[in-house]
Amino acid sequence: MNATSTLLLPITATYASLLALLVLLLVTVVIRLRRSLRVGLGDGGNHDLARAIRVHGNAIESVPLFLIMLAVYEINGGTAALLHLFGVVFFASRILHAWGLLAHSGVSTGRFYGTLGNGLCLFGLAVANLVKVLGG
Repeated sequence: MNATSTLLLPITATYASLLALLVLLLVTVVIRLRRSLRVGLGDGGNHDLARAIRVHGNAIESVPLFLIMLAVYEINGGTAALLHLFGVVFFASRILHAWGLLAHSGVSTGRFYGTLGNGLCLFGLAVANLVKVLGG
């Protein structure tokens, strides 16, 4: 990058990249299990594979909305501190959720706090964006 170019959405780009790496890791877990179990489609009735598929699916469901909300807040002049706070908490929450669900089929501390952090970040960004829109 030369001195005259300007990065657009550098904070969102950072967390989008980290989350993409996490999603790639989660899909790698699914691929490895599919290969070892010789399951081409679905979960083959294997509970570990079903959980791995769900962990990946859950990330795919929540990461795009988070990144859209983060980008909108950054575009509209959101503070760097809040953007990083949301980014770090969401990323850590996705790791906690994945770890918790991959390790336990039922309720787990990681899954609980991962889900809580995920929801709080989406709620916080929704409120922060609405405050921006409503002129706060």
